[in-house]
Amino acid sequence: MKNRITLFLFAILFGFGTLANAQIAVQADTLYTMEGDKIVNGVVLINNDKIEAVGSASEVDIPSAYETHQASVVTPGLVDAHSVVGLAGIYNRDDDQNQLETSSPIQPQLRAFDAYNAREELVKFVLNKGVTTTHTGHGPGALASGQTMIAKTPYNTVDEALVESATTVAFTLGPSVERNFSSPGTDAKGIAMLRQKFIDAQDYLEKRNADDPEKRPSKNLEMEALADVLEGELKALITAQRSTDIMNALRLQEEFGFDLILDGAAEAYQLIDEIKKADVPVIIHPTMVRTYGATQNASFTTASKLAEADIPFAFQSGFEGYVPKTRIILYEAAIATAYGLDRERALYALTKAPSEILGIDNRVGSLAEGKDADLVLFDGDPLEYTTHISSVIVDGKVVKEKE
Repeated sequence: MKNRITLFLFAILFGFGTLANAQIAVQADTLYTMEGDKIVNGVVLINNDKIEAVGSASEVDIPSAYETHQASVVTPGLVDAHSVVGLAGIYNRDDDQNQLETSSPIQPQLRAFDAYNAREELVKFVLNKGVTTTHTGHGPGALASGQTMIAKTPYNTVDEALVESATTVAFTLGPSVERNFSSPGTDAKGIAMLRQKFIDAQDYLEKRNADDPEKRPSKNLEMEALADVLEGELKALITAQRSTDIMNALRLQEEFGFDLILDGAAEAYQLIDEIKKADVPVIIHPTMVRTYGATQNASFTTASKLAEADIPFAFQSGFEGYVPKTRIILYEAAIATAYGLDRERALYALTKAPSEILGIDNRVGSLAEGKDADLVLFDGDPLEYTTHISSVIVDGKVVKEKE
């Protein structure tokens, strides 16, 4: 009997096992579904790991058997559009920093899936800040640092956490590459190296798709990853902060035709027309990024300018060299609202927008029938510093409650 009680308590704390068949009702004074206008006095019904119903209290009846949670404000679980959590550890030790391999500047074959530590304390840190889904993996600093993945944050193994094992190949343009590697030593050399690799990948892809099996090449993991980018199986996530780097990214996309996500884009406000014409989304640098080096011209108003131009964008926690190695995306979004971004648009850029950019909006990012039951419950305005997260629900399980 004692062991059963222990297992039950473990399930309550960590969201596994016993709670798999949970039936939960969430009542909110203000409910942001991200599927339309906010709902005053809203209700979300959860059955097992999916959302069963969403609407106003006058439209959705709560069955008597459902466990009820109440909050001032409820949003979808936050989706961190770009992070290195799970590869970068919270303590900044050599043994827990796996986000950047510096043996070669071009290694698209490296898989985040092979390095992700679901038990890393930094993953639990962002979960407690409302991040239920994270797009994470090899970070900026190499021409091609590796592949990214998407994971849910409350789980203890990569297999349990996994939403998508390979989402993008992460590329970087600019001075951070030149600091980490002896070659390339200049921007032009870096672009030339990438162009040659993509040309090689075009040849490899043509042979890979040959009708005659004997003409197909021996498998080359580097070429496989780049060929998948060219074929649209993976997106190209290009970190480019300066306007010159952003333009180089747009030219590479135009030349090789891959699906591009601009990352960082500190000087995006200088190239609004060019980015809009290219029809590419932006995962914006953390609003409060330290302004030196490639980000020296970052602006607090970039988010509002992208929104005004109707360019899709999302917030990210990014990567920091100091502990705890990651930023809090709620705070980054809040600062953007202080500099002109609409508050509901900021919440959208923390939830639905990143899920759309990453191609997982069929599961997460908004509250709608049939979607994953990922919710964050607040005791006030989510973008106010004094507000607390009272509960976090992931896949229909309460994984955090207010202490």
